[in-house]
Amino acid sequence: MKISTRTRYGLRAMIEIAGAKPDSGVFQKDIAASQSLSVKYLDHIIQALKTARLISNAKGKKSGYILTRKPSEITIFDIHRAFEPGICVVECISGNYHCDLSEGCQASGFWKQLNNLIYNYFNSITLDDLIHGRVTFEDESFSEEASRQKA
Repeated sequence: MKISTRTRYGLRAMIEIAGAKPDSGVFQKDIAASQSLSVKYLDHIIQALKTARLISNAKGKKSGYILTRKPSEITIFDIHRAFEPGICVVECISGNYHCDLSEGCQASGFWKQLNNLIYNYFNSITLDDLIHGRVTFEDESFSEEASRQKA
């Protein structure tokens, strides 16, 4: 499963907007500058976040963006869903794909369980968790293993 660039930048934009003063709003040009993005590319991201009703204009058209809900009420899945229809680690478990091997597939349970784990994880982490540093990764064995695999 690969997370799209739009989703990654959408998450970063949401973190910036959530970190701003509640009534002031964050300007698109400021987000673009801090994330090294073109305003034009960020425009698509902002539009998707607005369509998903995660952000809105603070006070009129040229006022910057604010969250529509508290950061504790917005999950990573909410942000992901603004850019992708859902989470699906392999095509064969999606509802609209027909696989001739699905009846006797012994791997499908694994893929479905992995998909559920990712979905539940995305739904269990909020924007507030990210802002306050409650999501960290400190497993040295994983980073050592990743280093060995790259070598």
